[in-house]
Amino acid sequence: MAEDKDEKKETVKKAPAKKAAPKKADAPKAEAPKKEAAPKKAEAAKAAPKNKPAKPAAKKPSGKTVTVTQIGSPIGRKGYQRATLIGLGLNKMHKTRELEDTPSVRGMINKVKHLVRVEDAA
Repeated sequence: MAEDKDEKKETVKKAPAKKAAPKKADAPKAEAPKKEAAPKKAEAAKAAPKNKPAKPAAKKPSGKTVTVTQIGSPIGRKGYQRATLIGLGLNKMHKTRELEDTPSVRGMINKVKHLVRVEDAA
């Protein structure tokens, strides 16, 4: 009987543990010799400054607003519809937001018009 136990122990062998791959040490990379073109680019940049377009000023609120209420669930809808509702600030049923009436907001409302109720405010 003792021999049977020893045999069982011998037959049940553990699989060798997998060793993690050794991490590569950050070896210094061999740098390619610098080309002479780099100083020329710097000189060209000094000679002709880049003309950056001025940032457009933030639009002031026109005073017109629209009230949007979520009346439909995004469950089972396309991902862009859920993202549009989140963009409008709606994420729960019957939640209401008052948003500025701009073309971008109107476009978002149009994408999810079956999930929201729109009321013109001031």
